[in-house]
Amino acid sequence: MEHLMTRQLDLILREGGAEYDWQTELELNSTFLDAKGKAWLAEIFEDLGGKTSFPLLEKLKFDFKLGRTLIVWDDELHFNRYRLATFRSEMYSEWNFVFAEGHKRLCRTYERDCLKAGMQQRVWIGPPVAKNVFGEASEPGDLSGNGAIGWKLTAYNDAQYDLQTRLHGYKLVRLSPYETLMTGGALRRLDQLLVNPKEEERAMLYNWLKRKLGS
Repeated sequence: MEHLMTRQLDLILREGGAEYDWQTELELNSTFLDAKGKAWLAEIFEDLGGKTSFPLLEKLKFDFKLGRTLIVWDDELHFNRYRLATFRSEMYSEWNFVFAEGHKRLCRTYERDCLKAGMQQRVWIGPPVAKNVFGEASEPGDLSGNGAIGWKLTAYNDAQYDLQTRLHGYKLVRLSPYETLMTGGALRRLDQLLVNPKEEERAMLYNWLKRKLGS
């Protein structure tokens, strides 16, 4: 989704002379999802409390595409106990996802931020499909019962993104507000740097992003 952070990244990439597509989509080929992939998704879905057959996305949306690399910005709503649960899947131990360990740590650390941003009904409950597959949500803010079914759907879909991009031959880079960069002798969060970066900060961010894309 386009917002301040991705608009600033768009400016930084453009100024740096990168060749890329912004706000792009990937149509999924259903034949790429083999029995092992389906088993992984079924396990993740069940672990999140899914009650019916697990829904499959038909296309994925990304903030940027550079060659065979896809970039997505994960805001605060992607860091909570449900996303952490998805990382228990064998998919993440059998395949190497460079963001996995960092995202697990962020899920443990920043769920409170997710609560601040994610108690609106449209986020807590999510679209109608969330109720169909995860049942009734708890009251907003109550994570002791069935919890936030909208968050669960987001976590499940994140796992689909991880799997399907790999099956379709792409590298996925997940950026988060909580990444830190050293600048001016101090560590600063990525979201803080992107609010209104100075020219030298934009150059630094471009070089940082190039290194991340090459990792």
